[in-house]
Amino acid sequence: MLPRNRKAESSQHRREETQVTLEEKVIEIIVDQLEVTAEECVPEASFIDDLGADSLDLAELLLEMEDTFDVEIPTEDLKKIRKIQDVIDYLKARNVTWD
Repeated sequence: MLPRNRKAESSQHRREETQVTLEEKVIEIIVDQLEVTAEECVPEASFIDDLGADSLDLAELLLEMEDTFDVEIPTEDLKKIRKIQDVIDYLKARNVTWD
């Protein structure tokens, strides 16, 4: 049996611990842009009704998502994004990843 490379395993484990998921990055952006807490950013939270965003806040937020994830969100799709889960689902449907 070959000896295990504990140093490599330890390095991989640390890397996994520091990787931010797509969902975590979306929430990080929302917290920063809308000045809300991470606890408020539950998937079903509405940007306008629950997080207090107005239409300008929402437009700026989605522009930041486009820049961060290098994706273009057409105007007709912007109208469909009302909740945090909508953003996550939209990005996943376009195979956007974050790591």
